Amino acid sequence: MTTTPAAPIRFLLSPSLGEVKEHVRAELFSRALTQRLGRPVVVELAPSYEALERELAEGRVDLAWATAEQCTAFEPQARAVLRAVRAGLWYYHAALVCRADAPLTLGTLKGTRAAWVAPRSTGGHLMAVRHLTARGLSVADTFSEQRFHGTYRKALLAVLAGEADVAAIYSSHPEENTVRAYLAEHVGADERKLIPFEFTGPTPADGLIFTPRMPEADVTALVSVLTSLAGSGAGLEPLLGLFDSEGFVLSSKPRPPPPRTARRAEYLAVDLDAQERCMRLWTPTGVAFGRDVRQAEGRPLEAVLGPEAGAALVALARAARHSGVGGRVEYRMEVEGETRWYSAEATVRPPATEAASPTTALLVRDVTELRALEEELYRLASFPLLHPEPMLELGPGGEVHYANPAAHTAFPDLLVRGVGHPLVEAAQAWARRGAAVGESPPVVQLGGRHWELTVSPLVDPEGLRVFAKNVTARKQMEAQLFKADRMAALGSLAAAVGHEMNNPLAFMLANLGFAREELARLKAALGEEGHALAGDVDDMLEALTEAADGADRLKGIVQDLRLLSRAPPEHRETVEMVPVLEHALGLVRGELRHRARLEKDFRPVPRVEGDEARLVQVFVSVLLNAVQAMNELDAPRNVLRVSAYTGPAGEAVVEVQDTGVGMPPEVLARLFEPFFTTRPASTGLGLSVSHAIVTSLGGTLRAESREGVGTTLTVVLPAALPSPSGRGPG
Repeated sequence: MTTTPAAPIRFLLSPSLGEVKEHVRAELFSRALTQRLGRPVVVELAPSYEALERELAEGRVDLAWATAEQCTAFEPQARAVLRAVRAGLWYYHAALVCRADAPLTLGTLKGTRAAWVAPRSTGGHLMAVRHLTARGLSVADTFSEQRFHGTYRKALLAVLAGEADVAAIYSSHPEENTVRAYLAEHVGADERKLIPFEFTGPTPADGLIFTPRMPEADVTALVSVLTSLAGSGAGLEPLLGLFDSEGFVLSSKPRPPPPRTARRAEYLAVDLDAQERCMRLWTPTGVAFGRDVRQAEGRPLEAVLGPEAGAALVALARAARHSGVGGRVEYRMEVEGETRWYSAEATVRPPATEAASPTTALLVRDVTELRALEEELYRLASFPLLHPEPMLELGPGGEVHYANPAAHTAFPDLLVRGVGHPLVEAAQAWARRGAAVGESPPVVQLGGRHWELTVSPLVDPEGLRVFAKNVTARKQMEAQLFKADRMAALGSLAAAVGHEMNNPLAFMLANLGFAREELARLKAALGEEGHALAGDVDDMLEALTEAADGADRLKGIVQDLRLLSRAPPEHRETVEMVPVLEHALGLVRGELRHRARLEKDFRPVPRVEGDEARLVQVFVSVLLNAVQAMNELDAPRNVLRVSAYTGPAGEAVVEVQDTGVGMPPEVLARLFEPFFTTRPASTGLGLSVSHAIVTSLGGTLRAESREGVGTTLTVVLPAALPSPSGRGPG
């Protein structure tokens, strides 16, 4: 008996975690959770804070790394919320920052420019706005300009470049040294050029939201894993770097995590008293940060190491002492003309006696070479993860051992269907059969898209590596080329047929007109004489009238066939689009009234060059196609939306959208073919002729449709060239 694999836990990250290193860390994090939970965890990156919030609200995600506001907003309905702990605290502040050479205060903010991170960013926007509002400052009136830059680094760089005057950044403590440590993370040595001038109150930290979609048992297991990462001794502490966090605590019971056991440091070890004075200091060489530190005992740490190195360490030690829990920070410095990176950890030691004060132990390591190795490792390791096309690795029996985020996005049912997924089946069939030299790779069609597979065997361990390339555009182009060849042949045939039929039609119409006139004259003469044959003449006249109507219709079809040969319109002039649309709507009003409600959105559009009568013909055909796609029984719910606007390149764009039944892909692909129709009473020439008219004017007519949703037909026409200036009547 086979069991269906469990659907993966969908873990959505906020968009700020978008660097290569974060992608790799996220993948490692998901693998660690998968291993511990025994159930797949798939990590995805949300394109925006708004998209993340929408996914949460619509219940399409199990676990989400969210902003402080989102954690607070979704906490009532969440199964659990874990808040991040930084510097021993589960809350943080925000600091308003300006250039050191252009200092600001709340009283001098009027007329300045603000560089915010994102509308939903807590530390980079919302906290600052709330703080200013509480101080009686209207943000709209205070700042002459406000821009969103997407990341803290970009917002701070805008201030450094003089493009803005003020930005906001998070800080674990409302003091300058702490802020400088965070500034250095984002702008490096340029943090000296910035200065904090205002601090907000605290807010609960960002964190992890466990949604009701996740089973209670999985929530309990994951909460246990995540809250114990910092002190588990399993070597998983680096995974917390994904969240720039030292641990997690349950939001309902905020508490600091247990103190961590400091790892052995190779560079600098120092014990500080409550006044940040060195009680003991040790290095292998007696030199630290390019300074002699052998006579450090009893001296302030900042005096021993210098302000550049000492300030960050003093801030870390002070933060750890305030919270009673250790902390960690990375920063860089210029030492003897070389840029070096350092990692520092602080551990609070309880006092030996009740009368004594707690001390702080600092361990500092030079991690410059480690960071260089990491960057190379991340660059190499991130290829499958960041490859834009889906990539997966299969076991010998088709088991999915690995799939990158692009694969999960393109094939969301991949893990659920497993070996039965069409992509997996095609790859295995290809590998079993073997490929001849020069043979085209297999193509799988899924959900209206075409995926070309590149399959290569893996030896150790045995399996397959599969790359899936989206070749839908190429397949569509091939279909268009095939269709263009058919249309060219049809056009030539239509031109010939139209030419040969014109003369016989002209004779028919002329003779039918002559016969009707003569019968009318004969009827009048017989009527004056009261002859009994006068009534028979009426029947003959009616028959001739029907024959003339049929001949006129045949003439119209012949004219449409000529248009299929791409013959240009008979008359061109500069045409206003909106009156043409209004005229076309008036002609279909009788049909529309019984089927749908009309919604119009006519914005300014440029004039176009064309034959006004032919353009009316195009829009009548497009509108009738939309109206007839909607059932009269659903008239109260049906909507026909007609919009006109100017496109990005200055062209005129008209969209006709219906809420009808929509079309399957096979019908949509043939929509503009001559004589193709799904309606018995139609000739199948309306849209094909419209397509020919529009393309002859240099425009495009395209269709998009979803079954059960509706269809949108879009007409795009180039703007008419402006008349030469200065030319008046001759």
